[in-house]
Amino acid sequence: MTPIVPLSVADLFLAGVLVLAVGALSVIQGLGLERRLVLSALRMTIQLATIGYLLKLVFAQGSPWWTALLALVMVAIATYEAGSRPAGLATGRGAYLIAGVTLLSVGVLTTSYVTAVVISAESWSSPRVFLPILGMVLGNALTAVALALRSIGEAAKGERAAIEARLALGQTRGQAFRPVVQRTLATALMPTLNSMAVAGVVSLPGMMTGQILAGADPVEAAKYQIMIMFAIGGSSALAAAAAVHGAVRLVTDGRDRLRPAATYAKKGPLE
Repeated sequence: MTPIVPLSVADLFLAGVLVLAVGALSVIQGLGLERRLVLSALRMTIQLATIGYLLKLVFAQGSPWWTALLALVMVAIATYEAGSRPAGLATGRGAYLIAGVTLLSVGVLTTSYVTAVVISAESWSSPRVFLPILGMVLGNALTAVALALRSIGEAAKGERAAIEARLALGQTRGQAFRPVVQRTLATALMPTLNSMAVAGVVSLPGMMTGQILAGADPVEAAKYQIMIMFAIGGSSALAAAAAVHGAVRLVTDGRDRLRPAATYAKKGPLE
C-alpha cells in the first residue's frame, strides 16, 4: 500500500486557506470570531509542531523514564484544563485535585491495560506505543471530568434549596445528589456515546484514518479503532464516575451538609 505523502510547509499554508475562509465568513456575518479563530489556529499549530518534534526526540531515546516524564506532563496539562473549566465549583484546588487524581489513575491504568494486555506488546511501555494511546484516553477523559465537575458545581449552586431539603429530610449526600449524579453521568458520557454510534457510518475516526493514510490494511486499522473506542468509552465512564463522586464530597462536609461556595472552593474533597 502507498504510504502517507509527506506534507511541506507550503501544503500546510494551502490547508490554512480553509481557516481563512471561516474567518472571512465571521467578518461578513459580523460574528466577531476572527481574532479568536486566528489565535486558536496559531496555538494549535505551535502545540502540534512542538509535540511532533518532542515525540520524535522521545521516540529516539526509547527510555521508559522519558515516557513517564512526558506522560506526567500530559496529565498535568489535562488536569489544569479540566480543573479550570468548572465555574460552578469556583475553581478551587479541590477541583484540580479531583481532576488530577482521576485523570492520572484512569489514564495510566487504562493505557497500561490496553498496551500490556489487549495489544500484548512486548515493549508496551515504549513511547511509540504508550503515549499516543494515553493521549487519546486523556483527551476524552478530560471532557468527561470537566462536564462532571461543572454539572455538580452548577447543581450545588442552582439547586441548593432542593438538595438542602432532601438533606433536611434525612437523606445522605449520596441520596440527595442522586438525581444530579444520574443527569451528570448521562451528560458526561453523551459525546462518547455519540461518537461510538456514528463511527464507521458517518465518520472514520482519527486513529483509523491515520493508519489508512499511513498505508495500513483498512481491516487492521478498523480493529485498532474498535479497540480504542472501547478504551475511550470505558475510561470516560470511569473518569466521570470518579469525578462526580469526588465533586459531591467537595461540595458537602462529613455531616452531609452543603458547604458554602467560598469554603469548598478552597478545600480538598476529603477535608
